[in-house]
Amino acid sequence: MEVNISTRNLEVSDRFRDYVSERAQKVEHLAQRVESLNIKVTRHDHNRNSGPEDQVELTVFEPGHVIRAEAQASEKFAAFDMAFDKLIERLRRASDRAKVHRGLHKPPSITEMTARGFSELDVKPVYAGILINPEQRVMKEPQEAQPDFGDSPVVIRRKEFAGNPMSVDDALYHMELVGHDFYLFLDEETGKPSVVYRRKGWNYGVITLS
Repeated sequence: MEVNISTRNLEVSDRFRDYVSERAQKVEHLAQRVESLNIKVTRHDHNRNSGPEDQVELTVFEPGHVIRAEAQASEKFAAFDMAFDKLIERLRRASDRAKVHRGLHKPPSITEMTARGFSELDVKPVYAGILINPEQRVMKEPQEAQPDFGDSPVVIRRKEFAGNPMSVDDALYHMELVGHDFYLFLDEETGKPSVVYRRKGWNYGVITLS
C-alpha cells in the first residue's frame, strides 16, 4: 500500500510520519485490495483568541471504492487519531459488506438498519424510517456549525468520476463511506443521474433528473 502525506501551511516531523506509517498497517488488514492511503494535513490560522487548528483528511483508494474521513483538533496528532478512528469504522463496514460477494453472510440494507435503530453503527437516530421520494419537495435542513476560518477567497473544486450504475441502497452505502451529506450516482433502475442526500435525523432523500 502506498502512503502519501501532503501538507498545507505547516511542516510535519519525522515523528508524525513514523506514527502515521505505524497506524497505516491497520488499514491494510481491513481494506480490500487497497491501493493507497492519502493523508492531507492543513493548518488553519484562526483569530488570536482561538489560535491555529489542524485538519487531517484521510482517503483510502481501492478498486471500486473510495473511503474518506476527516477531523480537526488543536494539534495534528489528535486530529489524525480522530479521523483514523472514523476511517477504521468505515473500512469495517466496507469489509463486512464485501463478505456477501464471497457468500459468507448477507449484510443488512439501509432499510433493515433503520428498522433496528442503526444498532450496527452504534448511533441513536432522532427517529427511524427512510424517506426516499423523488417527488418530495426538497427543504433546506439546518447545518452543523462550521469552524470559522476567517475571510478567504471562494474556491470551486471540480471532480469527475466514472458513472457506474448502482442501486439507491448502494448509493447510500457509498455516501456513508465517504462521510458526505450527498452522493451523485447513476441509478441502475432508471438509467438517470441521481443524488441521494441526508435529511434531518436518519432520513434520506433522492433527486433524479428527468
